[in-house]
Amino acid sequence: MKRLLASTLIALLLLAGCDQKKIAQLEEGVSTEADVRARFGEPAAVYEESNGDQTLEYPRQPAGQTNYMISIGPDGKMSALRQVLKPANFAQITPGLSRAQVRRMLGLPAKTQTFELKDEEVWDWRFADGQEIKVFSVTFDRDGHVITTGTTLDPQESGQLGR
Repeated sequence: MKRLLASTLIALLLLAGCDQKKIAQLEEGVSTEADVRARFGEPAAVYEESNGDQTLEYPRQPAGQTNYMISIGPDGKMSALRQVLKPANFAQITPGLSRAQVRRMLGLPAKTQTFELKDEEVWDWRFADGQEIKVFSVTFDRDGHVITTGTTLDPQESGQLGR
């Protein structure tokens, strides 16, 4: 069990290190969409924005604790790179939002579960909050609208980074 935990931690640290290296190689206003795709690969989704930008979604779930949204301006250059799994973004997930709106804001979840007897579906995202690994959960009703959200310690982890 300790070896599995150690192996998982090493893999997570390597993944985080790889992302940081890729991010360091990109510069807002200079790097192109081709540069972003060369470093991050094909996005999980591409969103067309009303201002002509495109947003490329790069989830790092379920193994990681980040999801990136990278904006490409109409000129083909990167205009923003955001890690979206953080409490300020979770606070924007309010009752009534649709599944599509939540996916657009947070990216691909780490896990989804359906509870047929309750007519509910729950999406979970893993994220690092200081030294703790936590899970942000969103519960949707049968029509696919948010009814509740919540945050807990990640039951799959020891609760501490670096352990």
